[in-house]
Amino acid sequence: MSPSDDVNYNNDDGGDNGDEIPDDDMLVNKKTSFNGKLNKYFYHVTKTKVDTVQRPAGRVSSPAMTQTQTQTQKVQVKGTAEPGDATGIIIGRRVTRSQSSRLSTASSSPSENNTPAAAASLSLPPSKRDSSSSSSSPKKKKKRLLRTEEKDPSFSPPSRLRDTIPPNLILLLVGVNPGLMTGATGFAYAHPSNLFWKLLHSSGITTVRHPPSDTYRLPELYGVGNTNIVERPTRDASMLSKAEMDAGVPVLEAKIAAQRPEAVGLVGKSIWEAVWRVKHGRPIRKSEFRYGWQDESENMGRTADWPGARVFVATTTSGLAATMSLAEKQAVWNELGRWVVQRREERKAAAAVAASGDSDASAVTTPVSVPTSASPYFASTKDDSTKS
Repeated sequence: MSPSDDVNYNNDDGGDNGDEIPDDDMLVNKKTSFNGKLNKYFYHVTKTKVDTVQRPAGRVSSPAMTQTQTQTQKVQVKGTAEPGDATGIIIGRRVTRSQSSRLSTASSSPSENNTPAAAASLSLPPSKRDSSSSSSSPKKKKKRLLRTEEKDPSFSPPSRLRDTIPPNLILLLVGVNPGLMTGATGFAYAHPSNLFWKLLHSSGITTVRHPPSDTYRLPELYGVGNTNIVERPTRDASMLSKAEMDAGVPVLEAKIAAQRPEAVGLVGKSIWEAVWRVKHGRPIRKSEFRYGWQDESENMGRTADWPGARVFVATTTSGLAATMSLAEKQAVWNELGRWVVQRREERKAAAAVAASGDSDASAVTTPVSVPTSASPYFASTKDDSTKS
């Protein structure tokens, strides 16, 4: 419409200001012929259509979600604001949740978003930006710290396991070091995957299969004790160094010399390798190693008035070692079990004779001789390791 055609848009009753509108101008000014009422109706319809959002059936959303997902923006058109123009028209724009959160963050803290770090973060894709922010969370840092401590060889949780070495034992069993579960519970070979208590029973050393909680009853029931060459608990025996293993040999020798058990059973090849290195000053050769009874010259705990305890090298009982089959391990432990059962029967007979006052009781208490080998698995080069 031309500037000369003045129309009163403020008169709501449909009157005019005295200027008549020609009939020829009706088609041109069709929208404004009702003095703005058609524009109001147009505005009302547009707003209703924008605010009404079609949603899938069965899905209920809160008013907050409706306000977040759909926002409206008023667009001002350059030029003279006339009723027929686009001034006041509501134009709908769908805003996703991620866009809404970024817009609200940018509007709430503009000073923070102006920093170089914030600008670099906003330039990243949402997936990478979320991962970069979550990677520095305190919980993940704590988990990484725990994993680092567990892998650190110097890391050692406290151990509640105690030695059971009363005097005059028939057999003293020696493990490498306590596992984490053993150290936490205070019971030897406490992990369910460990075969120690199973092999102890199947070989005849114990008459029943005891749980780990019976660790401190073995000396009284069977004359069998328990200790380790290293007292520090670890998750795996491979976390121990050779220097740490060798340092435990003199301590073990002193324990044996003080309590004088008849025999010492080393539960694992690595223990005998450490003892050999300390005694002979060199690693043991493959041709020199064998499971089972060792020569009397290798007795442990020897003193001036005592020849020392005989040494039996048994297999590992750890569930992590798979270099030997269960049948091979059982054959080695059976040999040790036969000797323990025989010595226990001889001690009982000697005690009965001593109680009856027989003068020949000393003959019964003489230890039986031990074989140097009694199984095809005794001479073996297979590597194993164990932990209690």
